[in-house]
Amino acid sequence: MFRGSTTATIDDKGRLKIPTEFRRAIEERYGVDLFVTSVTGEHALVYPLPVWEEIEARLSALPATDRVKDRYLERVSYYGAQARCDGQGRVLIPAILRGAATITGEVVVSARLDHLVIWNRERFERRLAEAPFTDDDFAALAERGI
Repeated sequence: MFRGSTTATIDDKGRLKIPTEFRRAIEERYGVDLFVTSVTGEHALVYPLPVWEEIEARLSALPATDRVKDRYLERVSYYGAQARCDGQGRVLIPAILRGAATITGEVVVSARLDHLVIWNRERFERRLAEAPFTDDDFAALAERGI
């Protein structure tokens, strides 16, 4: 389980140094293999490979003619690549994804329970300001028992 967020840096070679607290949790529970992707190109999603394989298994159960499945796979394949966390905790973010998400230099690494989301810091802060958490959001969570 991943919690919180922090800043990190993507180096000139396109590698993200995964913050220590996240790296330790990933390696202890899942190992060093990852899947890095996006659906929208706005940000990068970093999944421990076993978590991504669970998603693939659920997708495989859907009919081959499912258009939503096809669109989803089209996008995650376009932006995605299997990667491995190296000995220094770095993972390569695919060039196509780095360009689309404008993630270079300082980025925000944000936890999403079983995966990480990597944002261009300015884009993420703008998103938070433009889409505040509302009373309707609190009500929706309450309906779900949260």
